[in-house]
Amino acid sequence: MSQVILVTGGARSGKSNFAEKLCKEQNNNTAYIATSIPFDDEMKERVKKHKESRPQNWKTYEIYKDIYTIINDISKEHKTVILDCVTLLVNNLMFTYEIDIDNSTQDEINELEKYIKEQVEKLLIEIKKTNLYFVIVTNELGLGGVSINKLTRIYTDIIGRINQQIATHSDEVYFVVSGIPMKIKG
Repeated sequence: MSQVILVTGGARSGKSNFAEKLCKEQNNNTAYIATSIPFDDEMKERVKKHKESRPQNWKTYEIYKDIYTIINDISKEHKTVILDCVTLLVNNLMFTYEIDIDNSTQDEINELEKYIKEQVEKLLIEIKKTNLYFVIVTNELGLGGVSINKLTRIYTDIIGRINQQIATHSDEVYFVVSGIPMKIKG
């Protein structure tokens, strides 16, 4: 039976370090699902630093769309998985979906969110079919004010609901603040 652990927190809160620690404690070969698209030099440098900080026996899968399609194969080779992170996954799905957010209708935004929720639901279903120890990292964006920017508001709303969706299906949830994890579920 799988075990799903959600690790959330603000930017630079230490959530990725904590998630990696959880995986290292499993003491086995971990699969690392990286959802970022390194599109500029700064992001490429961040990805490089992340890779260098991970154990060399961890295998990296760079994917943000249809992740559910590789879970069965990953489960044949690994016992532990870390997905880092949901916020970049949603960001990439939003920007590869054919929609002009600034000029979109509410129905179009609802369809976008439905598409993203379906991607996450399919992932969670596939995880539950395995015996994986699966750690998911996400950002908590709902602690700040409401943005005046439409795109930012839509993104924050979708992330909030996706985080709730994942938390509902998680066995454990941790909230990380200043490098200190607090268990809030499980």
